[in-house]
Parts: sequence; structure tokens; C-alpha cells
Amino acid sequence: MAGAKETTTVQVTEEQIRQDLRTYLRRVEAGEAFVIVKAGRPIAEIRPVLLASKTLRPFGLCVGEFTVPDGFDDPLPEDIAHEFEGR
Repeated sequence: MAGAKETTTVQVTEEQIRQDLRTYLRRVEAGEAFVIVKAGRPIAEIRPVLLASKTLRPFGLCVGEFTVPDGFDDPLPEDIAHEFEGR
């Protein structure tokens, strides 16, 4: 995604997360990801949510590349409609 930060992944124990959750959440906000392990086994992952770019697509981007056929909104033929409905 455009503008998305790359994340690094660090293993932490369940106990480390419990002891200092706020610090780990701040680190997630800064772009880090954590795999939480319990008894040496990965049990969960905490990572930043990557938001979509706020850049709007330009209007008329594909103008002239596709023409909507005149009958586009016409009802489907019966046999095709039945296929869609599973009959």
C-alpha cells in the first residue's frame, strides 16, 4: 500500500506483554509487530493496522477504454438467470 510503513516482528512472552502493555502498544503504533509466545509456542500476533492511502483516484481514469452496451440493464435470458439461482 502506498505510504504504509514497513513493520519489524519481535517475539515477546505473554508475561512481558502483561507487565507493560502500554509500552508495547506505543511500539506497535510506531510500526513494530510482536509475536506473543507462551511456553515457547507462538499464540498471537500484534501488529499495526495498515490504513489505505487517502489519495483519490482521478476522475475519468479509464475514459474511452470501455463502453457500456445499450442492453446492459436488460433482464438476463431465462436460462442464465436460472443458472445464477441454482435451478
